[in-house]
Amino acid sequence: MRDILHFINGQKTAGQDRERGAVFNPTTGEQQAEVVLGTPADVDSAVAAAKAAYPAWAATTPLRRSRVLFKFKTLMDEHRDELARLIASEHGKVFSDAQGEVTRGIEVVEFACGMPHLQKGEHSMNVGTGVDSYSMYQPMGVCAGITPFNFPAMVPMWMYPIALATGNTFVLKPADKDPSAALRMAELLKEAGLPDGVFNVVHGQADAVNHLITHEDVAAVSFVGSTPIAKHIYETASKAEKRVQALGGAKNHMVVMPDADIDAAADALMGAAYGSAGERCMAISVAVPVGAETADKLRDALIKRLKDLRVGPSLVDGPDNDMGPIVTAAHRDKIAEYVGIGAEEAELVVDGRQADFSQNPGGYFIGGSLVDHTGPGMRVYDEEIFGPVLCISRTESLDEAINLINANQFANGTAIFTESGYAGRTFAERIEVGMVGINVPIPVPMAFHSFGGWKRSLFGPLHVHGADGVRFYTRLKTITARWPEDHVSQGNAFTMPTH
Repeated sequence: MRDILHFINGQKTAGQDRERGAVFNPTTGEQQAEVVLGTPADVDSAVAAAKAAYPAWAATTPLRRSRVLFKFKTLMDEHRDELARLIASEHGKVFSDAQGEVTRGIEVVEFACGMPHLQKGEHSMNVGTGVDSYSMYQPMGVCAGITPFNFPAMVPMWMYPIALATGNTFVLKPADKDPSAALRMAELLKEAGLPDGVFNVVHGQADAVNHLITHEDVAAVSFVGSTPIAKHIYETASKAEKRVQALGGAKNHMVVMPDADIDAAADALMGAAYGSAGERCMAISVAVPVGAETADKLRDALIKRLKDLRVGPSLVDGPDNDMGPIVTAAHRDKIAEYVGIGAEEAELVVDGRQADFSQNPGGYFIGGSLVDHTGPGMRVYDEEIFGPVLCISRTESLDEAINLINANQFANGTAIFTESGYAGRTFAERIEVGMVGINVPIPVPMAFHSFGGWKRSLFGPLHVHGADGVRFYTRLKTITARWPEDHVSQGNAFTMPTH
C-alpha cells in the first residue's frame, strides 16, 4: 500500500503517525493509498520549519525568488501529465479535465514570476520641503492554505505561488481524499531550488486545521471550500488576529435569453453543469431561460445531449469520457438523495440514478440529472449539491431573472447567453455576483485578474490571485524621510512639514 506522507522542512515524514486515512480510486472503489493524518504537533513542526525559513527567504531578492518559480513552472510543464494522472486517479475527473486544472494552476505561477514588478511600491518627492515619501509591500510571514478536494492542484496554486513570490513561507493543508498532487508539487518546488522549510505540506482533519488557523506564528490564512466551513475559518482565524480570505459555496445561474443560440447555450450548459461531475464551485447548477418557448427549447436540447453524455472511468485508453465518477461513495449517495428530493419538489426530467454502470460496479458513478420547474424554497434549488444535477428555473423577463439571482444567498459566478448588447450590459451592471460571463458559461478570471464571489461565497475583502492576491500576501509600509542639509537646530517641531 502506498504511503502519502507530510512534507516538512524539505523532507517527507510520517510525523507522529497516530492515524491514517484511506485514499480510494473512485473509478474502481478500491483503496490505493494511505495518507498520514497530522496532529497539532505535526502542524507545530511544519509551522516551525516555515518560521525558521522565513527570514532568509524574505531577504532573498524578488528576482531570485522569481527565478525559482520560473524553474518550477518549467518542471510543472514537464510533469503536467503525471500530475493529471494523479488527480484523475484520486479525484475521478477525466484526464483532459485534470490536465486543464494543472494548466490553469500553472498560469498563476506564470503571473507570480512577474512579482519583482507587481510588488513595487510608490515614491513621491517633496511631499514637504526636503521630505520624500515612499511605500513598500513586505511579506506577511508564515501563511497557511486549506484547500478542497475538487481541484487538488489548481486551488493550492491560487495561493502559494503568490505567497512565495512575495517572500512568505507557506504551510498547505490539502484535502485528504486526493492529497498526492500537493505532495508532488512540494517535491517539484524543492527540485526547482526552493530552500527547505519555505513550503510545507501537512495532512489532517479538523483538529489539525483548527490548530493551524489559530497558530500564533501564522500570519495569514487562505481557504476554499463549503460556506459553513468558510464562515468558521473566517471567524476563528480572524478572532485569532489573522488576515483571512475564505471562499465558500455557490449556486451559479446561467440566463438564456430568447435571442440566444439555443444549441450553443445547451452545449455550454452541458460542459458547465456536468463537467468534472459538477464538482466545481464555478459549475452552472441553475439554468434560467427567459420565456416559455426558450425554456422548452432549452429543455429539449439538454435532454437530447444528456442521452449522449459519456460517463465512465477517469483514465481510459482512447478518447476521454465526458464525465468521470464522484469523488467518494458518500458524496455520490448524497447527490442521489438530492435527485430524489428534486423528483418530489419539482419535475425530474432526466434521472441520473438510472444510468447503467454495470461495467464498473465498484465505482462511485452517477449520471447527469435534469430537474425542471425549480425555484426558491426548494432544497434542490436553494442548496449547493456539488454534483451533476442541473435545475431549470423559468422566468418571463430579464428583470425577473436578475431579481431571482440577486435574491440567492450565494454570489460566486453567473452567466448570460444573448445576442443583445443591451441585455448583456444590463445584466453585467445590475447582477450582484462576483464573476460574470457574457456568452461564457464559466467566467473564471485569468491569473492576472482576481477570483472571488460576493455574499456568502466569500468571507474577507480580498479575492485570490491577481492584484488582490498580491495585496493579501503583503503588508503596506509607508516611509516618510527627510535628510537635513546640516545639523543646525530649527527649534521644536510641532507640525508636520507640508510645504
